[in-house]
Amino acid sequence: MIPSSRTLAAVVVTFNRLDKLKDTFAALLAVGPHQLHHLLVVDNASTDDTADWLATQGDPRLEVLRLTTNTGGAGGFEAGMRRVVRDHNPDWIVVMDDDGRPAPGALASFHESTPEDWEAVVSAVTYPDGRICPFNRPGMNPFAGGGPLHLGPQAYDGPTRAVEIASFVGLFISRRAIQTVGYPDGSLFVYGDDGMYTLRITQAGLRMGFLPHIRFEHDCGTFAGLEGRLQPAWKIYYYHRNLMLFYRQAAGARFWFLLPPLLAKWALKVRLYPGQRRLFARLVARAVRHALVRRTGTDHAALLAETERATERAGDMKKGR
Repeated sequence: MIPSSRTLAAVVVTFNRLDKLKDTFAALLAVGPHQLHHLLVVDNASTDDTADWLATQGDPRLEVLRLTTNTGGAGGFEAGMRRVVRDHNPDWIVVMDDDGRPAPGALASFHESTPEDWEAVVSAVTYPDGRICPFNRPGMNPFAGGGPLHLGPQAYDGPTRAVEIASFVGLFISRRAIQTVGYPDGSLFVYGDDGMYTLRITQAGLRMGFLPHIRFEHDCGTFAGLEGRLQPAWKIYYYHRNLMLFYRQAAGARFWFLLPPLLAKWALKVRLYPGQRRLFARLVARAVRHALVRRTGTDHAALLAETERATERAGDMKKGR
C-alpha cells in the first residue's frame, strides 16, 4: 500500500536529447500523482526542439526550468533541486538524466519499501537490455575501509544493503538529507558531482541504502569514451579534475600518498590520443592544478572553443594543410 501522505518529485536534466527525454517523460508520467507528485524538467539551454515540445505538454504535474546557458549535469541538478525544494518542498526527490528512467513498477516499489529507513535510496541501474550499467554502480568508500568502490553483479540479486557512493540516475534523496548537506555542487559541470554529493551524505552520518528491486534503465549506449579515449576533448578536463576532487574527498590525508601513482597512470593515457597528445597533456595538467587548489566554475564556452580550435589544427596537420 502506497502512503498517500508521502510526496515524491522528479528532477530530470536534459540537453539536446529530445528523443531520449520523450521516453523518460512518458515513463515518469505513466504513474499517478500518488506515486509522482511533481516533475521538473531542467532544460540546460537546449538548441534543438526540446523547449517547443515541452511547451505542448499538458500534464499539470510538469514544470519546466529553462536555463539561459548550459551548466552541465551538475548545474542542472543543483538548479532543479533548489527550485523543487523552494516551490514544493517534497518529502523525496528522485533525480535522473534525460536518458535514465524508471522501469515499470519502480516508483511503486520505492513507495512500498519503507524508504524512511534511509536518508537516500539507490536504484539498480541497467541498460534497456538488462545488463548492469557499469558507471551507475553504487559502492563504498575504499579509503574508509568500507569495501569496493563499485558493487559486483551479485549485489543486484541480493538484499538491501548500505552504500556510501551512488550516481544521479535513480537516486532518491530525502528532505532530511537536503536539509543536512545541501545541494550538489553545480560548478563541477559534469562527471563526479554525483559521487561527491552522495559521499557528503554518508560522511555526514546519514544512511543510504541500495535497494536492488527498484530498477531504473539508462539508455546511454556503452559509455565507450570513459573506457578509454574521452571525446569531445573538453571532457578530458572535467573528468580528470573532478576525479581528483573526488579522491581528495574520499581519501582525506591519504590522498597525498595516492597522488604520485595517480599522476603516473594518467600520464600513460596520452598514448590513447594520437594527434591530440599536446592537448591532452595541457588539459590534464590544468585539471590537476585546479583540483589541487579546489578551483571549479570553469568557463565552459572558452574551454569548448579552445578544444575545438586544437582539434581543427590537428586535423589540418594530419591532412598536410
